[in-house]
Amino acid sequence: MKRDTRLIHSGRSQRDRELVNPPVRRASTVLGDSAQALYEPTPGEHHYGRGGLSPNDELRAAIADMYEADHVGLAPSGLASVVLALRAAVTGPGEALITDSAYKPVRRFCDEELPRLGVTPRYYDPRIGADIAQLITPQTRMILIESPGSLTFEVQDIPAITAAARAAGVTTVIDDTWSAGWLMNPLALGVDYAAQALTKYAGGHSDFLMGAVAARGAHAKRLKSQESVNGLHVSPDDAFLCLRGLRTLPLRLERSGATGLELAHRLDAHKRIARVLHPALPSSPDHALYARQFSGPAGCFAFIVKDASAAQGEAIAESCQLFAMGFSWGGFESLILPCDRQIIRTAVPWSAEGALLRLSVGLEDVEDLWGDLARVLG
Repeated sequence: MKRDTRLIHSGRSQRDRELVNPPVRRASTVLGDSAQALYEPTPGEHHYGRGGLSPNDELRAAIADMYEADHVGLAPSGLASVVLALRAAVTGPGEALITDSAYKPVRRFCDEELPRLGVTPRYYDPRIGADIAQLITPQTRMILIESPGSLTFEVQDIPAITAAARAAGVTTVIDDTWSAGWLMNPLALGVDYAAQALTKYAGGHSDFLMGAVAARGAHAKRLKSQESVNGLHVSPDDAFLCLRGLRTLPLRLERSGATGLELAHRLDAHKRIARVLHPALPSSPDHALYARQFSGPAGCFAFIVKDASAAQGEAIAESCQLFAMGFSWGGFESLILPCDRQIIRTAVPWSAEGALLRLSVGLEDVEDLWGDLARVLG
């Protein structure tokens, strides 16, 4: 079956085959017929509710099918999923190479918590590609990738980075939220742990928080262990919402991506725009990498308003009517976010010709969205 057909039919309940959607099973205590059943449940059975029952099982199975993964861990937020992946990847004291474009809360975890684990973060240029081999030392334990960066949208050369990492025995982690595991499969490109915020495209309706991590082989076993030892839990009600959203993921991504790319082209031609940060634009410095690694565009990108201060950029965002201001993205509604307050760079200086604004394009009509942007830009 084709991927979209398989997604529709994956993650069906094996216990309740007559139901299209799995029942929501809420329980903390799971009873066993014997001590053996409690302490060593057979595969597919449960001994406690923290690991999830149904539809948690079905959601894991559907995401595992997308990534062709051996295990999928669930976490209570996208940030928690990246943290889970980092904890699984770090196996001893040393250093970690972190992309300079990393999501700000992830960067904070790397700066504040990795040292507690005996790991020193070192930040690298997102566009370093195969040259990352020159940064890898005997002390390197892990490399974090985020592609594209969620504010500045640099596309990383994932096969080149993972090849260098594997040659040195270094584990790799990616924040794969932009592709949602649908526009790209990082595990197929050599990444060891693929995390994403299910809050965004997978859920698609801005009504819950959740994340997932997918892995294969020995990494899958370690992921499963870390998920358990950290006591992570996702409610069955949220798992149900995410599974429901997952069924329409391809259609929503296609609509959002197409509308977003059309807006990107129009912004690129606008007199007030200095630069559009969208890897699917032929003018993007990362376009060739994007075309090799992704099957299509997502609806999240950024642009720079020429000669505008950060305050002026915020005023533009505040003046929009259809584009509301909010931190998340990937939902059915369109959002705009002034980003200058969030930019942190230590490996490669960030410079822009004006204010940086990020769009999350939803499912509204492209002409209505463009009318909103054209009005505030003048």
